[in-house]
Amino acid sequence: MVGPGRLWRHLFARPARTLFPADSLQRIAALIRASEARHRGEIVFALEADMPLHELWRNVSPRDRAVQAFSNLRVWNTAANNGVLIYLQLADRRIEIVADRGFGGLVSAEQWRGICQLMEERLAAGEPEAAVAEGIEAITGLLETHFPQRPGEVDEDELPDAPVILR
Repeated sequence: MVGPGRLWRHLFARPARTLFPADSLQRIAALIRASEARHRGEIVFALEADMPLHELWRNVSPRDRAVQAFSNLRVWNTAANNGVLIYLQLADRRIEIVADRGFGGLVSAEQWRGICQLMEERLAAGEPEAAVAEGIEAITGLLETHFPQRPGEVDEDELPDAPVILR
């Protein structure tokens, strides 16, 4: 069962657009586009103000919601299995990164968690757009290392660059 503090945060969560207005979302999309020009990977940014009450009542974790979003947004559906989802859950103040199986053995769980923590610190400091920008840049470095752009090859943009607001 969900605790009263968590229930309260979800019931009275601020809408995602208060922290990420349209111009902020456009700048994040531009960052993703610029990032993807530097490697063969795909980055998707999804945010959710709060969870549906039925999921909250079942005490679904932000990690589980991120995995659901990874599946629903089809981030797994890239030719090189190199999609990465950055999931921001505002009510719980959590960031989760879900990476496709192409990263197996290349990037450790600790490396992904380190990026999440970096982003969470910036978010806690009241800098939501900067938090996402830092996360995108850190992930870009990993993608450049493990999925570099090949000379003369044009990489297809397989997933949308625009951020997705789930709720």
